[in-house]
Amino acid sequence: AQELVESGGGLVQAGGSLRLSCTATGLTFEHLAMGWFRQTPGEGREGVSCISWREGATYYVDSVKGRFTISRDYAKNTLYLQMDDLKPEDTAMYYCAAQPFGGSFKMCLGTPNYWGQGTQVTVSS
Repeated sequence: AQELVESGGGLVQAGGSLRLSCTATGLTFEHLAMGWFRQTPGEGREGVSCISWREGATYYVDSVKGRFTISRDYAKNTLYLQMDDLKPEDTAMYYCAAQPFGGSFKMCLGTPNYWGQGTQVTVSS
């Protein structure tokens, strides 16, 4: 089965850190652009950070630049999002997504083909 499974969400105080993980199964990982999106109740889904399939070009939404880092481990078929200096406004459901042969910018502003179930991140003030 083609699947993206996230982990690593939780409750953290403002200023703290979390690392999200997303493992892809049933998909050719090295052909995938991958990324993280987030959504809060009543709001649309926002592309937080994406990484392209080939050259590893990255995109970050302005609100997380300098605080979040996206990376991928080809040996483990896993995508990561290191989130530092978390703020209450980062509170959201975070979703992993994948797009075959995609670019980072286009993916984060579009609608990827594959989605995970989401992991909740809550930042207390």
